[in-house]
Amino acid sequence: MEIISPADRSRMEQQLRDLYAQRPVISARIADARANGDLKENADYHAAREEQGLVEAKIRELEQRLRSAQVAGDSSVPKDMVFLGAVVRLKDVATGKSQTYKLVGNMTEDDTDHIEVTSSSPLGIALMKARVGETVRADLPRGEKRFEIVEILE
Repeated sequence: MEIISPADRSRMEQQLRDLYAQRPVISARIADARANGDLKENADYHAAREEQGLVEAKIRELEQRLRSAQVAGDSSVPKDMVFLGAVVRLKDVATGKSQTYKLVGNMTEDDTDHIEVTSSSPLGIALMKARVGETVRADLPRGEKRFEIVEILE
């Protein structure tokens, strides 16, 4: 089971609607290409069929993820507590360097200005339910790191 934020669910539902809208367009391209004759050497036909396969695979993936996902409610989470979907600014205690992270259930492939951290990763586990001002410790592949939670941006 995947835990997603309400915003992630909305984004995935929009992606699904966009993919559904592509179906008739691709079907029309296949029909047009099929009308051009011999299918063995018809590059347009093969390209459209390949695109159709990719779109259908993405639709199945999104439908499955939405069916099995649990949407995390955010109404009862204190504003100073890190929870799924939170965008937080962390300061590396050792270096003093700050960076922005988003705690996600799975990678969302969002085009954002922050680093996504899954809730099941060592850093994600350390961050979950931590509060602003606290210092968390995470056992990362390159060794133990300590981060201070500077602020929650979203």
